[in-house]
Amino acid sequence: MSTFSKEISIRWSDLDPNFHMRHSAFYDFGAQHRIEVLSQNGLTMRVMQEQHFGPVLFREECVFRKEIHLGNKIFIHTKIGKMKADASRWTIVHELKNEKDELCAIISVDGAWMDTQLRKLCNPTPQIVQDVMNAFPKTEDFTLL
Repeated sequence: MSTFSKEISIRWSDLDPNFHMRHSAFYDFGAQHRIEVLSQNGLTMRVMQEQHFGPVLFREECVFRKEIHLGNKIFIHTKIGKMKADASRWTIVHELKNEKDELCAIISVDGAWMDTQLRKLCNPTPQIVQDVMNAFPKTEDFTLL
């Protein structure tokens, strides 16, 4: 499986009183996988720290389709849904599917890059940003902004 997909383990602490995965756990899995994908493809926290930039989100949304329970085999697939040619603005989409390949949830985040010293939006200059963002698989309805 590529770095853009992985199996996730549902923990007891991810459940709510109805014994299915709580809403905020979906967002946690999406955030973790985004950072893992960036790091595994060379855009590490160290690179961002040294170059003084990092990702910032404007919107995060989850559409819930099927319940996820403790013990379910769940896979998260991460793709780019929209992006500017210079990779300065983007939409990342996470699909959570069960072992039958049924869609359980779709998480979408709109974001950009922020200069961590100026605290303003920026277009990071390291080529690795464009290289990594362009390496993401694209959604079927991918849009170039």
